[in-house]
Amino acid sequence: MKGLSCLFFCFLFHFTFAQESEKSQILAQREASNQALRAFDEELNATFLTDDVLITTGAGTLISGKEALMDYVQEVQGPRMYWIRTPDEIIVNPETQLAWETGTWKGFVEGSEEATVGGKYSAQWTKKSGTWLIQSQLFVTLPR
Repeated sequence: MKGLSCLFFCFLFHFTFAQESEKSQILAQREASNQALRAFDEELNATFLTDDVLITTGAGTLISGKEALMDYVQEVQGPRMYWIRTPDEIIVNPETQLAWETGTWKGFVEGSEEATVGGKYSAQWTKKSGTWLIQSQLFVTLPR
């Protein structure tokens, strides 16, 4: 019984450590993505996405694929904006190599430090070729 308890706690420790390592990788990817958006570097930001990414904008527009997202960003009228996503929770499934992220997002007009829009978001991450990439994101604009 003592050996079984030890085995259980060793497994739990390993699983917890692995979870934290994967979460740290996702947080680093999210921060780098936020920095790319803040710098208006859409090409760099696209490197954090799968080719078949699905994005639902805060206004409810569904964008399917990295190329469609790049086109959408270039066609937007009005002042340039960037978005910052702040995670509240990340849960990793090591068996499927999928992760769930949820948090808040804020949109800023270029040159402003005050958000003009924001809300909640969720993201699905997948670990392809050893790197966590965003497979889908859902944004909902909510009153401030």
